[in-house]
Amino acid sequence: MNDVNGLCKALGAGLVSVAVLAGCAGAKTVPEDVAESEPATPAGELVPAAELIAEVESTESEPESTDHIHVVAAGEHLWGIAGYTHIYNDPYQWPAIFKRNRAQINDADLIYPGQELVIQRDLTEDQIQRAIDHARTRGAWSLGPTEESDLDYLSGAD
Repeated sequence: MNDVNGLCKALGAGLVSVAVLAGCAGAKTVPEDVAESEPATPAGELVPAAELIAEVESTESEPESTDHIHVVAAGEHLWGIAGYTHIYNDPYQWPAIFKRNRAQINDADLIYPGQELVIQRDLTEDQIQRAIDHARTRGAWSLGPTEESDLDYLSGAD
């Protein structure tokens, strides 16, 4: 078990490193007219973190998405993903993931490692209850075809 925990920590650290490096690689160069101008803060003077955060927030052009991306790992399934505490903390909400990602999931019983699933964060109480009701009453499943009950759920109003 310690080997698995160590592997997970190493993978997590590697992903963080990749994200940091990707951010650095995508950094923009400073335009010449800005680079040569006087700095806003004299050298050696500290700027409070709150001011820096406010400046960054005021320059963001797009509102932050409430959705989350989950990359499927080997052995995962929608039931398990929905049950993660950082996803929905309720495995019965797996139909919500299926519905949101229908364009890339043909069969709710068959997802693949590497798929990037969008986890919708702004579900209404009605959407959550519909997902739970479907999961509880779905019936038998089989690999390959999309079950009729899943098609009925997908065609329902949001």
